[in-house]
Amino acid sequence: MRDQNLLIIMSDQHRRGAMGCYGHRTVRTPCLDRLASRGTRFTSCWTPSPVCIPARAAFATGKYIHEIGFWDNADPYDGSIKSWHHRLRDAGHQVVSIGKLHFRSEEEDCGFSESIIPMHVVEGKGDLLGLIRDDLPVRGAAYKMARMAGPGESIYTQYDREIAARAQIWIHDAARRAHPKPWVLFVSFVAPHYPLTAPPEYFYCYFDDPDLPMPKLYEPQARPEHPFIRDYARAFNFDDYFETNDDVRRALAGYFGLCSFMDEQAGKVLSALESSGLHTCTRVVYTSDHGDAVGQRGLWGKSTLYEETVGVPLLVAGEDIPQRRVIDTPSTLLDICPFILECVGGTRDDAQSGVSIFRLAQGEQPERTVLSEYHGMGSTTGAFAIRAGRFKYVHYVKYRPQLFDLESDPDETHDLALDPQYASVAAECEKKLRALLSPEAVDAEAKKRQAEQLDRYGGREAVIARGDLGFSPPPGVRPEFR
Repeated sequence: MRDQNLLIIMSDQHRRGAMGCYGHRTVRTPCLDRLASRGTRFTSCWTPSPVCIPARAAFATGKYIHEIGFWDNADPYDGSIKSWHHRLRDAGHQVVSIGKLHFRSEEEDCGFSESIIPMHVVEGKGDLLGLIRDDLPVRGAAYKMARMAGPGESIYTQYDREIAARAQIWIHDAARRAHPKPWVLFVSFVAPHYPLTAPPEYFYCYFDDPDLPMPKLYEPQARPEHPFIRDYARAFNFDDYFETNDDVRRALAGYFGLCSFMDEQAGKVLSALESSGLHTCTRVVYTSDHGDAVGQRGLWGKSTLYEETVGVPLLVAGEDIPQRRVIDTPSTLLDICPFILECVGGTRDDAQSGVSIFRLAQGEQPERTVLSEYHGMGSTTGAFAIRAGRFKYVHYVKYRPQLFDLESDPDETHDLALDPQYASVAAECEKKLRALLSPEAVDAEAKKRQAEQLDRYGGREAVIARGDLGFSPPPGVRPEFR
């Protein structure tokens, strides 16, 4: 593979299926669909953790959460573990970010040559409520999910428009400069992360659709009865504020509208790449940090290990990348990290956990166990999911496991862990998980760190008194706690 520039576009909370190229019958994403048509699309990519800060720390370092210790949304990446941005910048490449990073602060060296309008965690602390892992507090800002859903502009859509504008300017400027080595541009949008306020031209094209589908398994009798899911739904009681089906429709139209809005912004960046002439010497990756339940199973947001939250889109296109190829091999965001290094001529970090998506796109099917893990807000126990062929196994340190056959049951409606006929499958899956890590030891390590952090910030009552943000504000916007 010849050394070339690399453009990485990352969105926030974009579930894998919410795109035309992934077969969604409603959501319109024409710009990213065109990218998929000239490259390779991955159908089974997982986030290393279904929540922003751990997922982005893992993406930066190429390592799983239990390997790096950025456990939750109150423990942001601080540059202390070397990232792919550090490695490439220190080797003489220009490595620039535009938009959301969700690291600790601008004062720390997180490895970029330049960070343009970066979004970091609030006050360098983030979501301190996530440090409380027992007797979970109810989120004070949960009402925002339902009540902010509708047509209009939000601080997030305004921020994304600015990100797209800055990215176009950077690309056109880059075309006029000489670069001794290939560059990497990381463009990171916040849509379709809530608030579910979508520009009217996108909101109404979904809200006015008489065939707009209700979320799968939304009816109370269809929702799963599992204690981990119950814990999350009680702490993040988003659904309490959806009083009618019309409220649900507004949220769906908001989320789908934000997917289309984000697609438009990504399209502007891709158009700038083409009009500047850089498209012939630049590969492109599109992905997201994690997914969103969007009402499925009565859940909203992230933080569970179902496919709608752990599954992310992954597209890659450019020279040497197979066109119109679909890869079903299980993959992870960590697989992008070695690809970034080899794409621009950097040196691979052997400590990284991923297998390059270039190798996967060529058809390689490595013998490995893909993992996603969760240790944060709305949970009282560590949770670990692995893929073992057609099966998905979810292990909870405190609760009973779950087992799904993703080939015959892609919506994960039938928990086979309750079926004695699948006891041997569950046991073999647990064995594969324990070959990677000790769930009990990792859970204890995460909770020890969180207890120390909780004490540092004044204890349970002080953290609860600080309140809940709902979502992090972009640069220059004052945070509002509830």
